[in-house]
This record gives sequence, structure tokens and C-alpha cells, in this order.
Amino acid sequence: MAKKINRKDFIKASVLTGIGASTLLSSCANKKIESTFEDSSTSSKKYKWKMVTTWPPNFPVVGEGASLFAKWVEEMSGGRVIIKVFGSGELVPAFEVFDAVSSGAAEMGSGASYYWAGKNPIMPIFTGLPFGMNAQQMNSWLYCGGGLELYRELYAKYNLVPFPGGNTGVQMGGWYNKEINGIEDYKGLKIRMPGLGAKVIEKVGGTPVLSPGSEIYTNLERGVIDATEWIGPYHDYKMGFQDISKYYYAPGWHEPGSNLELIIDKRLYDDLPKDIQAILEAAAYRLNMWVLSEFESKNNEYLKKILEESDVELRTFSKDVLSKLQEATNEVLDELASTNEECKKIYSSYKSFQDNIKEWAKYSEGYYHEILKK
Repeated sequence: MAKKINRKDFIKASVLTGIGASTLLSSCANKKIESTFEDSSTSSKKYKWKMVTTWPPNFPVVGEGASLFAKWVEEMSGGRVIIKVFGSGELVPAFEVFDAVSSGAAEMGSGASYYWAGKNPIMPIFTGLPFGMNAQQMNSWLYCGGGLELYRELYAKYNLVPFPGGNTGVQMGGWYNKEINGIEDYKGLKIRMPGLGAKVIEKVGGTPVLSPGSEIYTNLERGVIDATEWIGPYHDYKMGFQDISKYYYAPGWHEPGSNLELIIDKRLYDDLPKDIQAILEAAAYRLNMWVLSEFESKNNEYLKKILEESDVELRTFSKDVLSKLQEATNEVLDELASTNEECKKIYSSYKSFQDNIKEWAKYSEGYYHEILKK
């Protein structure tokens, strides 16, 4: 039986017999080495991208997160991918981000899927649903429950690849200049609210208004709107809503765990080297965790500041109001599911995951929070 020889002895023997090790290796693996050089040449290509966002320039957390994403990608790629971030209005208006990336005018964008409801009625589901899943559950559905595959299948029709790009967690119910004691108080109420929550507001007699973040304060101050939802205490404080509103309501029934998104031109993404694709994916994961963590860190601190520094009254929606809003939500979602087969397919996936996870949530976080109340 022939004696097994290791690589070191093999190279030594080659030298002793007059065959240079480098010559031998190159002759035996010429194709592999050529392939390696080709891969190296491809991966050394530099990319300079523009990221357009729906957020005001340098806006806390969400705007900062977009800049951090660009920084992380540049670091991980060794400078091969450089992304310049533009706030809303700097390159395109906030609500034109989707079209800018879809058309190739910008390589990528940052926003939220419910801003694109006019493109497809099911799109808001990838931000979240009224009375839907929280951030933890939403991430579970997207990453491990088939949600991301459906998300990408839908966006591919618009030449886009989406990534979860941060979650706000449970939001506040909003700022009001009139009390909400019963569902009838929504009749005629003009409230800034996007997504499927806006459809619910219409169901109960209100008038939803969609406006970018940069216009909300002025609209509320001048009475163009009577109320607004935004995000949570940290951002709400920074926006100054406590100076022009009487009541601050909880909970954010309309957005219990809002997934934000990054979108990339699919034609560009599909042609990227695999390592660059992996870097973008990893940076998006990191951003998703950072945004949620930063919101949780800041919101408690700034809720205290709002209550200590202003005369705003913190209120909670009554059980009756929430019950009526949930009934209206069910009607809206039933209508959504019946729109077409695509909507039915995506909503069925979301609803099935939510229904199945409720039992676990009851025995885990549900009972745990009951203990904390005591």
C-alpha cells in the first residue's frame, strides 16, 4: 500500500526532483488560480451610491441610522462601497423615494412601506398592521416565518430588493387638541396618520391626512390638522408637539411594531459580488437591532421630560374606544384580503403567524407583565 504523503513533504519532494513547487502548483491548479484572480478583480471594484430617505436630514434615530448603515458598509467593504445619504427634500421629496430607487435615479432608499400604499394596497403590511404584531413578532415573521420572501417577491415587481431597516417598537397613540372619550369623537377629526391606520380612521368617521415629518408641526400649530401620530416620546419631544397639543394618548394601536425599510435597486443588487451582498445584508441586520434598541433607550427618558416640562395631559384610550377601533380594523383587513389573490396570500401569511404566536406570547411576555404589575 502506498505511503500517504502530506502537503509539506509533497512540496519538498517536488523541489528535490527538480520541479519547483510554484511551477507544480500552478500547472496542477492553473484554472483555480485564474479564477481566484478574476474574483479578486471583481471584488476590488468600487461603488458610489446615493441613498435617498423619507426622513428629514440628520433626523434622530431613523436619519442617524441611515448614516450609520452607510458607515458600517464602507468599513466592512474596506471602502469599496461608499453611500452618500440624502434627507427628504435634499435630492427628492420624501414620498418620491420609492420611485427614485425603482427607476434607478438613486441606488437605494430608506423609508417605510406604508408610504407606498398607492402603489399596491398590501404594501403597508410590511410596516405593520393596526392591532398587529409587536417588533419582536414582526421580526420573527419577516426573518423566520416567510415574511421576507413575500416582501421581496412583491418588491421585485418594482425593481427593488427590500431589507428590514429598523423597528420603532410600540408607538404612542398620538397628540390631540380634543379629548377622545368615545368613538364618536373621531367624527370630523383631521388627523395625520399613514398606512392602514388611516383606513380605520376613515371607518370611524375621521379624516386622515398624509404629510411628511417636516410639515407636521406647522400643520398642527395652524389647525390644518386636529391631531397627529408620529412615533414616540423621544421624537415627539424633539418635534415640540408638547408645546402645541393638549393631550398625549396611548397606546399606539395603529402601529404596535413598525418595521422600517431599506430598498436597493434590484438590477444593481443582483450584479453585486456575493461578499458585497452579504455586507449589505449584515449591515441591515445591525441597523434593525440598533434602531429598536435606541428607541427603547430614549423613549422612557423623554416621556418623563414631556410630563415634567409641559402641561400636556397623558391619557389612555378607553377599552370601549379601542374595541370600536379594533372592529373597524377587522373590516379594513377583510376588505384588504379580498382585494386580489396577492393581497390574500400575504395577509394570510401575516395573520396565520400572528394567530399562532399569540399562545406563546400569552405564556411568555403576557404573564410576565402581569407579574410586573403587582
